[in-house]
Amino acid sequence: MAERTTAQERRQAALAELARKPKRQRGFLGGRKVGEKTLSLFTSQLAILQDAGLPIVRCLRILEGQMKPGYFKWVLGSVREEVESGSPLSEALSKHPGVFDDLYVNMVKAGEAGGVLDTILNRLAEFKEKAQRLKKRIISASIYPIVVLFVATIILFFIMIVVVPKFKTVFQNLGTGELPALTRTMQSISQFLIGENGPFFLCGVVYLVLFFLLLVVGIRLVALTPGGKRFFDRLKLRLPLMGRVIRKTIVARFSRTFGTLIQSGVPILEALNIVRDSISNVILRDAVNRVHDSIREGENIADPLGESGIFDDIVVNMIDVGEETGELDKMLLKVADTYDEEVDLAVAGLVSVLEPLLIVFMGGAVFLIVLSLFWPLLKIVETLGSRTG
Repeated sequence: MAERTTAQERRQAALAELARKPKRQRGFLGGRKVGEKTLSLFTSQLAILQDAGLPIVRCLRILEGQMKPGYFKWVLGSVREEVESGSPLSEALSKHPGVFDDLYVNMVKAGEAGGVLDTILNRLAEFKEKAQRLKKRIISASIYPIVVLFVATIILFFIMIVVVPKFKTVFQNLGTGELPALTRTMQSISQFLIGENGPFFLCGVVYLVLFFLLLVVGIRLVALTPGGKRFFDRLKLRLPLMGRVIRKTIVARFSRTFGTLIQSGVPILEALNIVRDSISNVILRDAVNRVHDSIREGENIADPLGESGIFDDIVVNMIDVGEETGELDKMLLKVADTYDEEVDLAVAGLVSVLEPLLIVFMGGAVFLIVLSLFWPLLKIVETLGSRTG
């Protein structure tokens, strides 16, 4: 009883220490978030210590000791105490679902049941590392187009807010008469962005920002409804450029998760339930449900996946061959590796297409603005030349 009280006091002290930490050192919602990078590093280190033959309690104590103060350190302390009291590691991890998801817990449980926890942890660490690498590649490839688009938008706003009004004053002083329609349109847009009280208020900019914020909030609210989420998930897969990347990313993640679970000894129906719960796309989730029902009725996996429209024929055939040969896990992991590479190529191709499109957009916008500003001046020069002649 005294030991239990002491453990509770230590947990409360750890939470009190976390509450005193500066916000910049804490996760979202008061430090309750553990990053994928941190979890991946922890899994790799735990696998190494298990390979060395250390008892699981000592492994957890070592990793807890080297962890910086924070929520994850408290979680590891809680897991260690549960294991010390006689609970299996998987059961101790399952008490923290916000950190260790079903995939993580069930793989550890399968490793404990088969006496191959070190091997399972190595597979889990490899799974986490590959998922992190794929995510980083997509993010790094997205940075350049976003930066270019942001800079181009800033430049266009600067021209419309600062340069165009100066030319308007010049036209008024020169008395050019009625301006061309393009020039009047640019001046109207500029006046809207500036507002009646000058550029310091930027009324039009405020309206635009509010409009886009309301648009984003509206889309998010619609996406929370079952019908809205289904519509947007299907739309993502059919987008002209991004749809191909999204589809390949979904297939790669599904294949790696499913293959890793089967390879780790998790029963196939239970593995499908875990995979389904880890999928955010409703279209693929429906396909996994059909696969689950198909297997329960004694049928195969490939047909329901092929009917979903997400998986290419080659993937469906590879899965079909994997079922027939009894090497479904190897085939799924092979598909995942292949599609990881294809995601890299698809992202690179997308960036190579977006780059000239952004340049054309920027050049076309600047050309229209310059044409609208200098067209009246050219008319004035022509008028003066005809008078002189």
